[in-house]
Amino acid sequence: MDRSFRSGLILIGGIAFLALALTLRSLKVDAVFWQLLLAVVGIVLTAWGGFHLRDELGSILKGRRGEIALFTVGAVAVLVVLAHLSMRFPVRVDMTSTGLYSLSPETIQMLKRLEKPVRVTFFHDPMMRETVELYKLMAAQTDKLSVTFIDPMLNPSQARLLGVEYAGTALMESEGRKMRINGPTETDIANGILRISQGQQQKVCFLEGHGEADPFSLESHDHMEGDAGHAHGIGQKLVQHERHGIAKARHGLEALNYVVEKVSLLMGGTDLSSCAVLVVAGPKVSLLPREVQAVDRYLHEGGNALFMLDPFVDSGLQPVLETYGVVLDDTIVIDEASHFWTDISAPAVTDYNRHEITQELPLTFFPGVRSLSPTPERVPGSSVRPLVNSSKRSYAGRNPERAEFDPERDQTGPITLMVTVNRRPEFVEPTQAVLERRLRGEETAEESKPEVMPDFKPSRVIVVGDSDFATNSFFHIMGNGKLFLNAVNYLAAQENLIGFSPRTYDQPRVNLTNTQMKGTVFLSVILIPALLALIGTVVWWRQR
Repeated sequence: MDRSFRSGLILIGGIAFLALALTLRSLKVDAVFWQLLLAVVGIVLTAWGGFHLRDELGSILKGRRGEIALFTVGAVAVLVVLAHLSMRFPVRVDMTSTGLYSLSPETIQMLKRLEKPVRVTFFHDPMMRETVELYKLMAAQTDKLSVTFIDPMLNPSQARLLGVEYAGTALMESEGRKMRINGPTETDIANGILRISQGQQQKVCFLEGHGEADPFSLESHDHMEGDAGHAHGIGQKLVQHERHGIAKARHGLEALNYVVEKVSLLMGGTDLSSCAVLVVAGPKVSLLPREVQAVDRYLHEGGNALFMLDPFVDSGLQPVLETYGVVLDDTIVIDEASHFWTDISAPAVTDYNRHEITQELPLTFFPGVRSLSPTPERVPGSSVRPLVNSSKRSYAGRNPERAEFDPERDQTGPITLMVTVNRRPEFVEPTQAVLERRLRGEETAEESKPEVMPDFKPSRVIVVGDSDFATNSFFHIMGNGKLFLNAVNYLAAQENLIGFSPRTYDQPRVNLTNTQMKGTVFLSVILIPALLALIGTVVWWRQR
């Protein structure tokens, strides 16, 4: 056998031993002795073969071939260094329009607000790279979250010890509490982290029995607003439609660690005391007197409620809301300046009054909404704050069939569409006798109390003149869903969750107000073609 050929085989064998040692190392095989032995043998054989082939290798590296070889080695070295740096200092660029491969801003905000440490043990297989990456992205947002990754195939004893049988299972622990989840999506993981960190769940109760939107129905409208079918605004008909679901809102609440239940007060005996928030989502018929009394008693004892009451529907709740300082006007708001699509009875709102609920809130719209007014006299103990108002060019009409402004009957804008009420015993003003004693210096403000102390407990109430904005058809559009979730979080005293909403995967679409639509049509159909025609005419004239 030729000497050079034999030395070449030795060199190739040494490289093969080195590659095998590196492979075992990368696979994390617990055979350290064999790894070292293979590496040493590989180094020795490579050095031996290279030494005996030094003349042949030197001749190959001379001239043009040497330059190409050195350039190749340098390029490979640069790529190896870049790969190493990318592993040590990873940089992500998500080029999808919806940020499909990045954490949503709401999830990041929730993670940064974590107050208690959460430990996660995720059992995965090599096919679950996206879920592993999600956990890594979340752990990088806060030091309160620590994640350990275990492959149950490589560590079966650890999986059996923790009672895990399948890959894809995550064990979460926080302050002695334990929970197991199997969902691979960002919403599932974020929901699990939120639930285990809070330690308890609050209940949101949806009233049923009067044609309200069903929180367990995923159906949505099969038509756009207007003359096709029935409308929510002008010319609306009270149609019992099985597709008026509000399950997207329920999913959003469950992702925020709420328990959602439907409650009926028709049979009596229903206990609302376990409900952190009572939601009345657009009843189509009036509540019975005993139901109204049950709602009033629930609020009187410190309950919180979100009333979404559509126009021209007598829900029977007006007496209860008047005790909180809110009047339900028998009107529908018409806004020709700012409305959604072509429906002038669907006011679109971009500017809000300052409040936690409306902070950083995008455009919202309300398909068929009534106006809200304060009671003629202020209600002691209640603080009423308008949250959402229509534009100055809107008005509250009293004709349910036609949009025509009557200056003698209709109210001009801006119109209040949504209010929040804080009811506190300490808000009750002292009587005139107490004020006179203060002026005489006989007692201070801290010492004085009203002569008759109120017997109600602190509560929060939010009233919206529309329920359709939170249904499945409109929940995911612009800021409607965020407004609903922010309202519930505020009522449940979960201000740390305000602004956090689960990611939805609806098809992206552009939603414009009527003014924006007109501007887009003018710009694309009239202005730009006219400018091009003018430029073309000028060029033609000069060349002529």
